[in-house]
Amino acid sequence: MPTLQDLTDLLHGWYPPSTADEWDAVGLVHGDPAASVAKVMFAVDPTAEVAREAAEWGADLLVVHHPLFLKPVHGVAATTPKGRTLATLAAAGCALLTAHTNADRADHGVSTALAEALGLTGVTPIVPSTGPARDKLTVYVPADAAAPLRAAIAEAGAGRIGAYDFASFTSPGQGRFRPLEGADPVVGTVGSIETVEEVRIEVILDRELRADVVRAALRSHPYEMPAYDVVELADVGDATTGTGRIGSVAPTTLGEFAAHVAEALPETAQGVRVAGDPDRVVRRVAVCGGAGDFLLDDVLRTDADVYLTSDLRHHPASEFVERGGPALVDVAHWAAESTWLPVVEAKVRAALGDTVGTRVSTTVTDPWTTRL
Repeated sequence: MPTLQDLTDLLHGWYPPSTADEWDAVGLVHGDPAASVAKVMFAVDPTAEVAREAAEWGADLLVVHHPLFLKPVHGVAATTPKGRTLATLAAAGCALLTAHTNADRADHGVSTALAEALGLTGVTPIVPSTGPARDKLTVYVPADAAAPLRAAIAEAGAGRIGAYDFASFTSPGQGRFRPLEGADPVVGTVGSIETVEEVRIEVILDRELRADVVRAALRSHPYEMPAYDVVELADVGDATTGTGRIGSVAPTTLGEFAAHVAEALPETAQGVRVAGDPDRVVRRVAVCGGAGDFLLDDVLRTDADVYLTSDLRHHPASEFVERGGPALVDVAHWAAESTWLPVVEAKVRAALGDTVGTRVSTTVTDPWTTRL
């Protein structure tokens, strides 16, 4: 039977906490990593009702999208709604883990699940993720001093690429120089041109390590004045992760597409709101799970015919329509993000098989209950 740490590592592998927004609060919120996990439940919101459902089912872990504690708190007494949620889970021995903006950006995350639920094909991020800022260091060193220099810069953090470290490239060549008056050369004599068999060492490094790696190279280099250069690398982005998603549908009209959305997503009191000509032809669809008006300017730069998201505010939506961009479809926040729950459930079942039981919460946590 897997432990809570096993489940945490699995989920963090798919939805790395490091990719979450700085303001976000994700990861393991409550629970003993060494505890065994036999049942996992998935929900959008960590409400008191969801906590009771998890406790009554006997869940050992509740995985939610929205954080229980997004802002710092000084206590979790059961006299508050959030405190009651945590108290219910704790009393039932149920851990809590949050995957929020890290799950939004991930491949097969929230926005991808929404796009697939609507039948979009050829799905790519609207704004691809950017990788860490990286540099390339090139150092020229005598061949017999190359090995210790490579080791020194690797120990300082250079040459780490994915699941590999100590990665570098070395090519042979000749170094040519003339020591001038005042120099104290390791090789050659003052006033004479010297040619030395050297190698060119190239390594990739995170930009934040630049100073440490360069210092390590200079300390381990035998020359008084080593030759080296540092080049800042361009970020080519990630074609699979990022914010929002855009894809294609068979040609349809905006009215027909909105009707399809209403059928594909869970029914809510809000329903489906549309801004645009119902007869407008729709071929390209942009989506963003959750509140997506922060992406409006980015969507304008795409070839989308319609943008589907949630919680669109009056003024941003009105100004967007006035600019002649895509049509807008606004759906309930919970309905859009609930499409992710069966996706992550299936991933856990595929990874762990019959060693855990899984369940998608049946509690509707959309706050709106009636529309008149």
